Amino acid sequence: MPDHIVRAVTTDGFIRADAIISRDLTERARKIHACLPLATAALGRTIAAASIMGAQSKNPRDSVTIQIRGDGPLGTIIAVSDGEGNVRGCLQNPQAELPLRADKKLDVGRGVGRGQLIVTRDLGLREPYTGMVELVSGEIAEDMAAYFLESEQIHSACALGVLVDTDLSVRAAGGYIVQLMPGANESVAMRLEKAVHAAGPVTRLLDEGMSPADILFKVLDGFEPEIIYEQPVEYRCYCTEERVERVLTTLGKDELIKLADEQDHFEVTCQFCDRRYSFTSGQLKDMADGIAD
Repeated sequence: MPDHIVRAVTTDGFIRADAIISRDLTERARKIHACLPLATAALGRTIAAASIMGAQSKNPRDSVTIQIRGDGPLGTIIAVSDGEGNVRGCLQNPQAELPLRADKKLDVGRGVGRGQLIVTRDLGLREPYTGMVELVSGEIAEDMAAYFLESEQIHSACALGVLVDTDLSVRAAGGYIVQLMPGANESVAMRLEKAVHAAGPVTRLLDEGMSPADILFKVLDGFEPEIIYEQPVEYRCYCTEERVERVLTTLGKDELIKLADEQDHFEVTCQFCDRRYSFTSGQLKDMADGIAD
């Protein structure tokens, strides 16, 4: 099943829900960064959340960036989505390992540790909007729900899951974010909580091969959801040689000349896709010449 996002709203308008299948893009991220299972699970959950949030944007040129700055062995995790849900991501320590938890599951919470979750929404305005919350558990889904409540005042249920096979490949990945809309009362919230609990772990739903629509109807059992949006998503990096050159010019004229004098070739690797860009000393000097004094 190709990766895609589905959105539904209940007929009473009190609940909005998004679900994603993200196996392929998570596997792409795993291969790019040579992730071991713990990192695959953490990065996969983060990019699924970013993809859903990005797809909620009104403009394809918008972007959403999630940064998880924990003190655990995984280090910082970053995922960036465009306004259509296409996403890219990276993390500091893709080779980090920890013993399995007592229930034999990957210990993402300890891998992430304590710290901050930071969400930046760039909507093409003068300044992007940034919200930050303290990590609740490091399990990422719980931390996302806390972010929505504390920073955006939206009551949400969030479930994110990644299943890693014995050959280290991604067997299944995805999740959902269900949110109460203005006007929803306590009765709706309680019914939703019971429905989410009855649906069970999202990893089980993913492993059963459920589509995003199947997952939403399962999670919203007892309500009347209507599918209003469906969008394919993929792992997509927007790096180009021109963009890398623009970043290099921010080093300043003196630093570029120094780099050019120290080495014949200077190489830059994109943190998201590992594509390498090589510049000769002559190119670096040309960049320096183009910077106004």
